[in-house]
Amino acid sequence: MSSHMMSIYVLVAMFVLATVLPINMGVIAFVGAFLVGTLLAGMEAKAIMGNFPAELFLTLVGITYLFAQAQNNGTIDWLVRLALKAVGGNIAAIPWVMFFITALLTAVGAVSPAAVAIIAPIALGFAAKYGINPLMMGLMVVHGAQGGGFSPISIYGGITNKIVQKAGLPLSELTTAFVSLGVNFAVALLLFTMFGGFALMRQRHGRPVPGSVENTPFSTQVAMPASGPQLYADAEGEAMSEERLTMKRSPDALDASPGGRAGAAALQPGIQSGSEHAGATMQQIVTVVGLIALAVLTLVYKLDIGFVAITIGLILSIIAPNVQKRAITQVSWPEIMLIVGVSTYVGVMQKMGTITFVGDSVAQLTSPLVAALLLCFVGAVVSAFASSTAVLGSLIPLAVPFLQSGSGVDAIGFIAAMAVSSTIVDVSPFSTNGALVLANVQGVDRDVFLRQLMIYGAIVTLAAPVVVWFLFVVL
Repeated sequence: MSSHMMSIYVLVAMFVLATVLPINMGVIAFVGAFLVGTLLAGMEAKAIMGNFPAELFLTLVGITYLFAQAQNNGTIDWLVRLALKAVGGNIAAIPWVMFFITALLTAVGAVSPAAVAIIAPIALGFAAKYGINPLMMGLMVVHGAQGGGFSPISIYGGITNKIVQKAGLPLSELTTAFVSLGVNFAVALLLFTMFGGFALMRQRHGRPVPGSVENTPFSTQVAMPASGPQLYADAEGEAMSEERLTMKRSPDALDASPGGRAGAAALQPGIQSGSEHAGATMQQIVTVVGLIALAVLTLVYKLDIGFVAITIGLILSIIAPNVQKRAITQVSWPEIMLIVGVSTYVGVMQKMGTITFVGDSVAQLTSPLVAALLLCFVGAVVSAFASSTAVLGSLIPLAVPFLQSGSGVDAIGFIAAMAVSSTIVDVSPFSTNGALVLANVQGVDRDVFLRQLMIYGAIVTLAAPVVVWFLFVVL
């Protein structure tokens, strides 16, 4: 057996092990990089460490550090309150508010499960109180998180753009971002239509369903500094084993979990912690200005996003050191560990020539268009059960030789299709996002709701790769 095939089998084994056991795949990948690099490629430790993605590491630390500060000083709560207030008494607008708020959170640096953990309890609380279909509401939140996930200053966007840039392929950051947002928005619109959205439009002023607390739908908490643990979901939590643990938790366990009811109690409708008319604090205004500055400096002036994010984070820390002192511990270290570990292993595979070997093999097996469809399917199926970030970090490099071989497949369109295929399937209950929705749903039969999520997840996993492949690769 060739060393190339051995390294591929080791990569598959990593996914299986991280799925079966609640172990961070990044840890497994670092060990795999050491063993494969040393035993199969004859590399020294210094050469193996040369594959560590320092620039990507800095990007991820900077983005998640800045987002942690935005949550700590109440900016996230403030944005949610403003958005809900803006729609007046229109009940039909609530699902769309949740969609766009979640998209905004991932667009400015929240990892997708973190955004869902923050917004899902609020959204599903509204659904239970005002008779909104909970399946629609939960799926709108997840698709919102995935829709904003590929902005140039986001986690997914940072991973994808760094890989494509390093490979020397044509890069269009905004194309991938808008494709992801557009596809997820279209799916959300379809869900809104199918699950009673237009009936809600006839209800100008919402009334709680019988037995619920008598509150207006917009009596959310005013913006206050966050307390307690940061609502970040670990990347290894996307392993199927942990999803099953999440779904089997008792109600008491759910109340204690970050994505459960207690973790979001301060954000639940009807729970007040301050004056409804309180305005934004100076910290929150400066945070919003900082986020805008991050986008301008990185997109217009092409400054390094990691350094810019950490600089803005430092400014916020100086303004309010006591509020921000927890931010460094709230950086999404498990997520970062996973990403840089997988990237290091893929770098070892690249130096071994395995990436070129796989790309050439795929190109020879079938036509270029069918090969592109096959890769999109692999990304969707694996990501439905494992980490989307790990899939992006491993499959895109495998496609690089195929795209560079003059196959005629547009690299920009394919990257966008691969990005959407590998993330839109996170509605599955075997992914962290789907499990968070299941954990926070109220007033429904959980077994029935689980079956609905599984059916929907299966449909998306089978249909999405074909649709995005046809739209962005074939056309």
